[in-house]
Amino acid sequence: MKKSTNFCTLDSVLSIPVELVCGLDEAGRGPLAGPVTAAAAILPPDFPMALLDDSKRMSARRREEAYQAIVEHALDWAVGWATVEEIERYNILGASLHAMERAFAGLTRAPALVVVDGIFAPNLWMGGTYVEAATMPKADGLIPAVMAASILAKVARDHLMDRLDDLMPEYGFGRHKGYPTKAHRRAIERCGPSRFHRQGFQLLAQPNSLLFDSFDSGDSEG
Repeated sequence: MKKSTNFCTLDSVLSIPVELVCGLDEAGRGPLAGPVTAAAAILPPDFPMALLDDSKRMSARRREEAYQAIVEHALDWAVGWATVEEIERYNILGASLHAMERAFAGLTRAPALVVVDGIFAPNLWMGGTYVEAATMPKADGLIPAVMAASILAKVARDHLMDRLDDLMPEYGFGRHKGYPTKAHRRAIERCGPSRFHRQGFQLLAQPNSLLFDSFDSGDSEG
């Protein structure tokens, strides 16, 4: 899997009418459980841009407000998923790119430019034509369409983890969304991993394990 060589700059993207730009981003690369989610979004010129930000900097309430505005007013949007089994098969980066490809495939409107947050680009097709995406690190805090995609992916994934919490309340998915908090690792130790846990990840705490000790669903993503 090679890094993209088609980079874009902030000035080059902002010079293009907003309605011609598609943003692509993912959520859920870091958790121990659940799928990885991606979203694509194309916004109209009159979208209330003040609602947008990098989803990691937003509270859950602000994200929900922005999510509703996006699904109601975006010119086009779609969400794609990659399952836990695909994460195990392809690794988390490969699965994230597959989720982006599925999100883009759900669009009906062809953009002039696709901007992906990060340095790796998925293989995108529309109507049998290959679409080369441009990459930009930190685009989820700079480009409105990518901010919107980030919010869509994050909120869609959070909603799914809330549903998993209804099915398996013993793991606390509704609180930590699958991220490696102390409470989550204790639940895995107590109950064992579920079918929704990523077996290839370090599920139990080890020295120097990554822990979101003061996890708030607005604090961590990716």
